[in-house]
Amino acid sequence: MKIKATLLVLVLFAGTLYSQSIQSPSEFLGYEIGSRFTRHHKVIAYFKYVSTSLENVKLEKYGETNEHRPLYVTYISSQENIINLENIRKENLSQTGIIPGNAANKKAIVWLSYNVHGNEASSTEAAMLTLYELVTNKKTWLENTVVILDPCINPDGRDRYVNWFNQVKSTPYNIDQNAKEHSEPWPGGRPNHYLFDLNRDWAWVTQVESQKRIAIYNKWMPHIHVDFHEQGINSPYYFAPAAEPFHEIITDWQRNFQTQIGKNHARYFDKEGWLYFTKESFDLLYPSYGDTYPTYMGAIGMTYEQAGHGRAGLGIQTDEGEILTLKDRAIHHMTTGLSTVEISSKNAEKLNVEFKKFFDNSNLNYKSYVLKNDNEDKMKRLKKLLDTHEIRYENAKNGSVKGYNYGSQKDDKFDVNNTDIVVHTNQPKGKMVKVLFEPNAKLADSLTYDITAWSLPYAHGINAIASETKVNSTKRKNTNTNTNTIDNTAYAYLSKWNSLDDATFLGTLLKHNIVPRYTEKTFSTNGKSFEKGSLIILRNDNRSKDFDSKLISIASKHQRNLTAVSTGFSETGVDFGSYSVKPINKQKIAVVSGKATSSLSFGEVWHFFETQLRYPITNINSNDFSRTNLSAYDVLILPSGDYSDMLNKKTLTTVKKWTHAGGTLIAIGDALQSFADTDDFALKTKKLKEKEDSISDNLTLFAERERESVADLITGSIFKSTIDNSHPLAFGYGKNYFSLKLSGTSYNYLKEGYNVGYFNEDTKNVSGYAGSKARKEVPKSLLFGEEPMGRGSIIYMVDNPLFRSFWENGKLFVANAVFLLNSDILK
Repeated sequence: MKIKATLLVLVLFAGTLYSQSIQSPSEFLGYEIGSRFTRHHKVIAYFKYVSTSLENVKLEKYGETNEHRPLYVTYISSQENIINLENIRKENLSQTGIIPGNAANKKAIVWLSYNVHGNEASSTEAAMLTLYELVTNKKTWLENTVVILDPCINPDGRDRYVNWFNQVKSTPYNIDQNAKEHSEPWPGGRPNHYLFDLNRDWAWVTQVESQKRIAIYNKWMPHIHVDFHEQGINSPYYFAPAAEPFHEIITDWQRNFQTQIGKNHARYFDKEGWLYFTKESFDLLYPSYGDTYPTYMGAIGMTYEQAGHGRAGLGIQTDEGEILTLKDRAIHHMTTGLSTVEISSKNAEKLNVEFKKFFDNSNLNYKSYVLKNDNEDKMKRLKKLLDTHEIRYENAKNGSVKGYNYGSQKDDKFDVNNTDIVVHTNQPKGKMVKVLFEPNAKLADSLTYDITAWSLPYAHGINAIASETKVNSTKRKNTNTNTNTIDNTAYAYLSKWNSLDDATFLGTLLKHNIVPRYTEKTFSTNGKSFEKGSLIILRNDNRSKDFDSKLISIASKHQRNLTAVSTGFSETGVDFGSYSVKPINKQKIAVVSGKATSSLSFGEVWHFFETQLRYPITNINSNDFSRTNLSAYDVLILPSGDYSDMLNKKTLTTVKKWTHAGGTLIAIGDALQSFADTDDFALKTKKLKEKEDSISDNLTLFAERERESVADLITGSIFKSTIDNSHPLAFGYGKNYFSLKLSGTSYNYLKEGYNVGYFNEDTKNVSGYAGSKARKEVPKSLLFGEEPMGRGSIIYMVDNPLFRSFWENGKLFVANAVFLLNSDILK
């Protein structure tokens, strides 16, 4: 034993000597940090160099981006802790109940995440500096601390920004705010490949970067998580504590330790005379941030914001006349990163004690959330999300449950069976369950940074009950019942239509040149009833020899159950030769991108077609729109944006002619403003009511002006709408739909056309904040509408059903608009 101990001391001593000769980032790269932006592959090269040179650093690849850049985390600790890393991980998880055991972990686990927004690029430079400082000058902190460092969450966005900047920058760099190097072109480096904001995707995990990161995050469940950002050039530095509102499940310890961390940062900033602010702007409510998601998983989750952003470049003059450099920005981020590790190390034991307490969920009001399985596809999507977050669920036992009913917004009950699922809160991630499922988040302050409603039953279109008593359940799982077989004598094959999975199946059929039809009316055959929208795939439309085998193969791959029928004569309802049974042609779809569009909204459309429908689209740059031959396309989608330049009088005339000829134009969100209140289109803005005298007289106190302004806003609140599901745009839906309203702009019912989705006179928001004045404009307003125009039509989508790709229940509206409207018209 003495020999082994002596050898360990010698190894550690040798490692210490070697670490003293480790190259700094500047020495390794050949330039001073802050003198240029470092491309991602060089950042990773430095981390690889350090990890192969030192025994107390371990590098792990956890994924790859859409553009095939690697994603890495680095573990930094003492050599002894690195050797014992797996045991430390398990001991920590045992404190949560995720894995069995009752080990007393004594190590602080600190996770530092950099560059989630690609053009907030100083943080990755800081990550290299932080790594070097930890392994050279701050090693004593690592004796009881494991630092997990992700140098770049968003490599695709970072390199997009860095490559652009290197192409346009002046030499030397130009500090003039008007210089080209301070004005990024669309879409900027902030988002990832699909133009998603990864800092709003932690809970929804729609993007590959998020999916891979959450998998490794859940393996560790750190005590501290920091997300490094940048903000406007005139705001110096923001760090914890966060602003109100805090979600109600956040503990007093989490609040208080944020303040301790902030005071530790302030000590360093005060010494240097650096400016900073706390307790403003960045609240802890919306669950899909890099600070809130970890917080709801028991960590101290924080956002640090350095002045700069994509506008700052290598250096810029602020409005106050100060010169803000990349070097300054990187050093500030390094300072708060090191300060976080320092105070975590000093409080390692207390961090573990309080972390363990967080996972006592006995005081949660709702004990179980029961989800009714009326649509297996929707339930599978929800289960997949729960599986990703390692949230446990079980099957309900036959019987009746009562509690708050999401559909009726009142205490109610419904019967359940063993296909319904139950999510209990007496599990390790019970507080996250509460956050994701709560019918209405408690809002302490109306001034928030993001949407205030997100409840998963509403987002997925699944009725649910929140029960204050634990509901009986069993761990029995359902089996796949897909049993398709070839029937060479079949007159037709039939398939349901009520989920996005059905639309994906349809898209695959069209890509493989199988011609389907859909029914506009219900019918029954072979003892089964088929609702409006159901697919009818006729042998007469598909005369190829391999029709049956190809169809069955596609259906099985998509887990669609087909019904083979021997006749086109229906027992009730329309026969298959009816004019109400219409062919679906292979739609050619164009989507406008570029500076006229919101990059986020375009990205949502792009991602939807490419990764979910898996159906081809053509992206048209808004600058090239006037030169585009629209007759080559059947569908044109305008993501939310400002089209005032693109849709001038000439191009609007072209669009109208194309629509008259049979085209389907789909306008989303702010794109509707290009058609509203003109003589050429039926869409009319609902005018805001007269403002109160105190406002119109402009007597509001200056200090209250911001709070007063939110009365006109809706930034993310759920409203219950009425749906005309006899219209093809709403096939597959029931009579009601819960919509996530993102804007205070409302539109009147269409006087000419079809009000397919609308808000009734008594409509009110069922969850989330909506300004008092904007809320009054929602009743008797449009949600989804069709304005027929010649052989084609314009589809108005007031609320964006593709928002951040997490509002799953809205996506079928888009598929309906693309495939079921005007799709029988041959052009």
